[in-house]
Amino acid sequence: MASPLDPSFTPILLTLPSLTPSLALEVLPAGLTLHRLFVQADGKTHDILIGPEDPTGHITQKYTNTIIGRYANRLPVGAFAIERNGTRSVVSPKSNEAPTVSLHGGPKGFDAYPWEPIPDPSAAELFTPAEIATIQTHLPTSLIFKRISEDEEEGYPGRLLIEVLVGLVQPDGGANLTTDGKKEWNLGSVLIVYRAKLLEEDKVTPINLTQHWGFNLDASLQEGNDTLTIKDHTISIKADNTLELNSEGLSTGSLLPVAGTHHAHAKKTTGRIGENFPERGYDEFYLFSGRAAPPPPTVLPASQLKPEVDLVGAALSRDGPASEEVASLTSGKSGLRVGFATNQPGVQFYSNNLSVSENGARKKIHGGSGAVGDGYPPGTAAFLEFHAPLAAWIHPQTRGPTGEDTLLASGEVYNNFVRLDVWYRDDATSGPSTGGN
Repeated sequence: MASPLDPSFTPILLTLPSLTPSLALEVLPAGLTLHRLFVQADGKTHDILIGPEDPTGHITQKYTNTIIGRYANRLPVGAFAIERNGTRSVVSPKSNEAPTVSLHGGPKGFDAYPWEPIPDPSAAELFTPAEIATIQTHLPTSLIFKRISEDEEEGYPGRLLIEVLVGLVQPDGGANLTTDGKKEWNLGSVLIVYRAKLLEEDKVTPINLTQHWGFNLDASLQEGNDTLTIKDHTISIKADNTLELNSEGLSTGSLLPVAGTHHAHAKKTTGRIGENFPERGYDEFYLFSGRAAPPPPTVLPASQLKPEVDLVGAALSRDGPASEEVASLTSGKSGLRVGFATNQPGVQFYSNNLSVSENGARKKIHGGSGAVGDGYPPGTAAFLEFHAPLAAWIHPQTRGPTGEDTLLASGEVYNNFVRLDVWYRDDATSGPSTGGN
């Protein structure tokens, strides 16, 4: 990231149109960082993202709600020949976490750059006219950000244009009835759509983007350690397998069954994350099970992205192939739940194991002082990073039902989305006060 005086650390506020909006999001162009996600539920204001009080704190509290790229998670360091559609190249991930490990794009990944806001969505190059119309109609509280990743940046071939749509969606309908007969109200959604395209001919590059956002649904209650931990949260991930990792967190190329392990969250007696909590916490990639309908592709020929094609509308749909909820995080204390839909084949669940409270700062709304030295201890966030399996082009047996290899060639468009739906559950028979027009 740039100097603390850089205007890219000035938050851009996105808010649903209401006097007391149920959702509001602060976005920093620096690292395309989601600094705060405010939720109004039953007269209480929550910020469900952990992080520093001061936006410039993200300089040192790296990977806290930032974009990750050009390749999320861990890759082996070295030179690797790649090929797609007859085009060949070499990718050379650079070490940063360890001499043999390249983490989150290398020493200077996408999180370390300022992103340019595009005030007029029609000026975007990677969204179709039909999608622009959908954005203007259904996502009026949104913004598209862009940057160009140069050829050989951190060892990745090809000059790459990236555009990212970040937007808020109005609450949808009335209350839903949960499986235990309680009522649940939708408070709105956050939609992120990542697009990318190589700007040169005869190029191929690995690409695997995500948002490295960390959630705590109770911290704003400020009731001490009991509301700072996420071990009392309930998590659901629709996965039959995790990726086998070596001691450095790199993929071995094999899958491990979830059944009979601490990763079988649905089988836990209490359902809580803290039950059978591993000694070192969670930091695993879960490969989603096959879905009822295949989601929209992550990579498609640019020729298929015709003016009338609307993949943004597909990401917003609650009854189409992109609508299936593949993961959720729930708090019984705050009554909040976040559910996720995506076209990505899996999710990395990280429980903030490596956090050192003395080295960071904690938001005041989470009971912190805002000063460095008063940060978040381990186990205080559920990072849910939706992306493709680690080094999928090296390990085809780990790709899952979609079979995508995380390679992008000239003449193709990368299309990755995640939709976060925010819900509030109350045992009362009337709905919560979430604001009005």
